[in-house]
Amino acid sequence: MKRLIHVYTGDGKGKTTAAVGLTIRMLGHKFKVCYITFQKDPKKYGYGEFNILKKLHNLKIYNFAKICPYFDKKYDKKLIKQEIVTSINFIKNEIFNKNFDLIVLDEILVCVREKLLSISQLVKLLKSKPENTELVLTGQSDKKIVQKLKKYVDYISYIKKIKHPYDKKILIRKGIEY
Repeated sequence: MKRLIHVYTGDGKGKTTAAVGLTIRMLGHKFKVCYITFQKDPKKYGYGEFNILKKLHNLKIYNFAKICPYFDKKYDKKLIKQEIVTSINFIKNEIFNKNFDLIVLDEILVCVREKLLSISQLVKLLKSKPENTELVLTGQSDKKIVQKLKKYVDYISYIKKIKHPYDKKILIRKGIEY
């Protein structure tokens, strides 16, 4: 069966939640899944979903380029870029060869938006995806990025913020946003 490529993007809440949901659905059918995050450090930022995910069978988790520009304003952009390039090569050369049924690249679109990864580098990765692997890309990006990816992906879900507690200065809440 040919597997497809998903994009979950937009300024609304729920991109990672959708990817975690699909991960659980695939695991529920006993498929082999790899969940990869970019710019998320579960230990430092306390993302609760990893407390459960790391306990599940048939799931491999990787966290790359753990520094998040949103939380850490003083980061070495060159260092993060190099970490991302190294991780992309690892995905192409290692992960893509392990017969995963689903691979999630959580927040990879933020890497593109922040110019830490070029669209052409991402497209090369998409083109090298094994045919038997479903691939999910998440993260806020702009419409130009989505438009450039459109011909390479099969699903695009744009999650639009209509109203959000951030607008009232209600900041991130444990168990809801992380």
